[in-house]
Amino acid sequence: MNVHSVSWVRENMLTPSARPHSQGGMLQWARKNLFNGWTSTLLTLASAAAVIWFVLAVAPWLRNSIWEANSLAECRQILNGASGACWGVIRDRWTQLLFGFYPPQSYWRPVTALILLIPALAPALFTALPRRMLWFSLLYPGLVYWLIWGGSLWFPVTFYLAFAAGAAAIAFFGRKNAALATTAAILTTVLWWAYLAGPLSALLENAAPLSLESVASRQIGGFLLSIIIGVTGIAMSLPLGILLALGRRSDMPLIHILSVVFIEFIRGVPLITLLFTASLLLNYFLPPGTNFDLILRVVIMVTLFASAYMAEVIRGGLAALPRGQYEAAEALGLDYWKAQRLVILPQALKISIPGIVNSFIGLFKDTTLVMFIGLLDPIALAAAIRANTNWQGIYWELYIFIGATFFVFCFGMSRYSMYLERRLKTDHR
Repeated sequence: MNVHSVSWVRENMLTPSARPHSQGGMLQWARKNLFNGWTSTLLTLASAAAVIWFVLAVAPWLRNSIWEANSLAECRQILNGASGACWGVIRDRWTQLLFGFYPPQSYWRPVTALILLIPALAPALFTALPRRMLWFSLLYPGLVYWLIWGGSLWFPVTFYLAFAAGAAAIAFFGRKNAALATTAAILTTVLWWAYLAGPLSALLENAAPLSLESVASRQIGGFLLSIIIGVTGIAMSLPLGILLALGRRSDMPLIHILSVVFIEFIRGVPLITLLFTASLLLNYFLPPGTNFDLILRVVIMVTLFASAYMAEVIRGGLAALPRGQYEAAEALGLDYWKAQRLVILPQALKISIPGIVNSFIGLFKDTTLVMFIGLLDPIALAAAIRANTNWQGIYWELYIFIGATFFVFCFGMSRYSMYLERRLKTDHR
């Protein structure tokens, strides 16, 4: 035999064959994931039994749902002794759960503010949108304040003019001394708010009236109040948390000590204590006759509380970066702030996305604590509805509706977090 005539390499490819039935399909998946051993089988059977028991217990209650009822007594009369959900309370009081005691003829104002929230947040959440839309995001806080609280439109306008005056101060002193320019800008802005904003707003209102009916903060409640506190706290706590995280890692002793003291103090005090401080004690430290809105006080305390936790989340992201990234920024000749903006913070924030969104979700749910200081969040309104003679004794339906609504908001934030992680993922594992 000639050894050179023997082929050791296949010249023709075999036709691919289908996977054996025993190695694919639902049966194989169930065997691998649900019945992989005695422990897995017992857990699967116990879980299935719990789900079946829950469905059998809740299904009749949901199947006998009553929507067209104006009181709990009417629901019970329709059910005639059977078990069923009385969703008539939601149909009757849904506007109160959403807006609190906001004037019904002005519902269009918070609805418009919530609709405008979408284009205001969109350029910050989705980078594919034009950066020019950020101008609307900057103007949105003043616009939403005017829509929800009413009053003169010129008040938020004069508030924004203070920033223009600060920018003018920076332009005037900028070429001489950066520290002097920053100090002048801060003083100009604060003095404008303290002495010029009110008189100038009144003067412009007399010349060209542009006002809406004023709504007191005690009339604002429900999910509108939770969204106001939650969105404001989220938007303000992130930049403050970044600054506190950088301050805690700073080499300057004073900045480092102040950051550490603030973070540890805020994290060591319960949020409810800070809310009581905002509600009861803060007025003792203000000049007599000062009218400091309660919702504004709560927003400030919630923001400070969230920023301390946010600082620790971001500090974890900064600590996770290899030392080589800092050295690479130094090798490029970047100063401190350029290195943080272009090299360090983008990577640290990407690492910290799960923790940041987790803090946001916790902050949004913690807005229900304001019920303890007299603000009418959804939980407080549920208690007020249950105290009404028409709905006295209702329980599950209200709290299921409130819990489901909070779940929608929190689940949306969680899904956006996962989208952001996928979009910023740079490795291919």
